[in-house]
Amino acid sequence: MRVSLSVTQFPASTEHAPLERIVRVADEGGIDTVWVADHLVQYAPGTEPTDPHLEAYTTLGWLAGRSERVRLGAMVSPVAFRPATLLIKAVSTLDALSGGRAWLGIGAGYHEQEAAQMGIPMPPPAERFERLEDTLQLAHRMFAGDDSPFAGRRVRAERPLNHPIPARRPRILVGGAGEKKTLPLVARYADACNLFDIPDGGVTLRHKLEVLARECEAIGRPREEIETTVGTALFPDETPDAFAERRAGLGELGAEHIGVITRTPWTDADLSRLVEGARLLAA
Repeated sequence: MRVSLSVTQFPASTEHAPLERIVRVADEGGIDTVWVADHLVQYAPGTEPTDPHLEAYTTLGWLAGRSERVRLGAMVSPVAFRPATLLIKAVSTLDALSGGRAWLGIGAGYHEQEAAQMGIPMPPPAERFERLEDTLQLAHRMFAGDDSPFAGRRVRAERPLNHPIPARRPRILVGGAGEKKTLPLVARYADACNLFDIPDGGVTLRHKLEVLARECEAIGRPREEIETTVGTALFPDETPDAFAERRAGLGELGAEHIGVITRTPWTDADLSRLVEGARLLAA
């Protein structure tokens, strides 16, 4: 089972591990991916909007220069934050500079307060999902070097050039678990879903995976082509053994890739527990 870490809160004091240490520990410790939250303002529970928060793709480019193996991505980019071609170009650039380690993590977006504060248009949900599907279609084309005119329902591009063309298409993760819009888009366009560790004995996770399997069957796509990624939190003072046991339980429910957050900025102790827990899972 793959284990990744997500940076949702950036270091705010010397008690927290600096970003360079986070990515180097992940790189050397067998962590699959370092994700960063794609927000412009800090809104994590227990934080203040004035707490530090860095722009995602600038940060990912900086992390690429301080790592060699670990994959890198945003969890996840709201589709309305950037023009579709700019987002795809940003991921392609990250992929080129990192030697093929970039993800495209993308979702419809939801945070209307952030958009209003920062002056970013936030269309109604139906339009956001149309824009999301357009962007996914365009990403597949641009990653493959297809620069023919594109005309979707919300996105248009006369000649969407994307050079250098990625040597291998960046993997695409679509965030969210909605059954009417999101999971059908996962089935059509994504390499990975992003579901959630809900403490209900696995009822919700099993159900969402059943829905995804039906959507794949309806379009004739093998369900196993889509990696099941589940987001969870590292509990305060959770031991590596307890973490490994809990992750194994998620694996029994169908999880193949665990994305781990902390409720405060990452500390050195958190990183040590995560790396050791991941090692126990792999043993």
